[in-house]
Amino acid sequence: MSTESTRHTEGPLTGYLVVDLSRALAGPHAGMMLADLGARVIKVENPGTGDDTRGWGPPFVGPDDDPQATYFLSCNRNKESIALDLKSDDGRQVLRGLLERADVVIENFRPGVLDRLGFSAAEMHALNPALVVLSITGFGHDGPESQRSGYDQILQGEAGLMSLTGSGPDDPQRVGVPIADLLSGMYGAFGTLAALLQRERTGQGQIVRTSLLAAIIGVHAFQGTRATVAGEVPKAQGNHHPSISPYGLFHCRRGRVQISVGSEKLWSKFVATFGIDGTRPEFATNADRVRNHEKVLEEVERVFSEFEAEPLLAKLNEAGIPAGKVRSLDEVYEWEQVHSQGLVIDVDHKILGNVSLPGPPLRFFSAADTAETTRKAHTAPPLLDQDGGQIRQWLGLGTAAGAGQSKDGR
Repeated sequence: MSTESTRHTEGPLTGYLVVDLSRALAGPHAGMMLADLGARVIKVENPGTGDDTRGWGPPFVGPDDDPQATYFLSCNRNKESIALDLKSDDGRQVLRGLLERADVVIENFRPGVLDRLGFSAAEMHALNPALVVLSITGFGHDGPESQRSGYDQILQGEAGLMSLTGSGPDDPQRVGVPIADLLSGMYGAFGTLAALLQRERTGQGQIVRTSLLAAIIGVHAFQGTRATVAGEVPKAQGNHHPSISPYGLFHCRRGRVQISVGSEKLWSKFVATFGIDGTRPEFATNADRVRNHEKVLEEVERVFSEFEAEPLLAKLNEAGIPAGKVRSLDEVYEWEQVHSQGLVIDVDHKILGNVSLPGPPLRFFSAADTAETTRKAHTAPPLLDQDGGQIRQWLGLGTAAGAGQSKDGR
């Protein structure tokens, strides 16, 4: 394992080195998850332009002559950056030096691209037999459509998620975040950790493969078994659950709330709280309520029409009925509960100064005394080649002119 780093880290993966060759979101998200856990993550980018997401905007923030894309900021915290032309002798030499020292390499090129650059999985393992290679593609690494380009919204459609999302069967909608990218990054990080654990027993690295297609199908959950076991074709039905009722978004006086009545015990509490006749045959069981969804919706919104949102939420909470509001993102990031969980972090960016970013979703505690051991010190997403000179020096390859500078020399 690598033990030297230009940045302070702490966490379960402290001492591990990850070389992140990926771009856009799936691979970078996996790399950021490993960085959050304490790994040293060196992001390898194209000279001049860097990761594609450095140009994805607006919004951009910062000076007009060196604008920073908020998209890039979302998936590259706690990393270092080096710019390498992998078609050049110099770039390949530096990458070989990194791979020899690395524990993990992440790549999301189309199948065959790294092979043509001289860094096939076999060649990487010849350099470092203990290396774990995480490889993410759009449609999978083999099969009749493996060479297709994989972008998030394309896969949301191709893998069926859009057919389940929207106001109804004729209104397919994408999820509001690039969920195929994010899920494949999460599955990739999960597989990487499993491969590192196996390496502790065998001393050998291995190749971990996933795809945007696999990630979406991996979260079909009960909708998938409706199709494969029950022979049903699930369709979008808006903000209401297809198998539980009442469960979803309901309107009240000048507002809306969400409720989750997920058991018969909760249903009994619910009808008692709001004076609903729960003995009606169409309301007798959850299966009855699902089959008579429109009648349930009408009855719930009838009793909710007497309340504004906040008093209604208070009444639901008092009765023990799971309920909540629909918050905008500015409300989410101002919410005390979010801050209490470490889900907003402050970092010092070389161009932007102090900025707040969404924080890591995992926390760690000592089993001995329950003291929190979660990583607290975080670093901002790097400028292009910000750490190039230091990384080259660490590898014993000297420094590159201009390494670690932004456009205006900072």
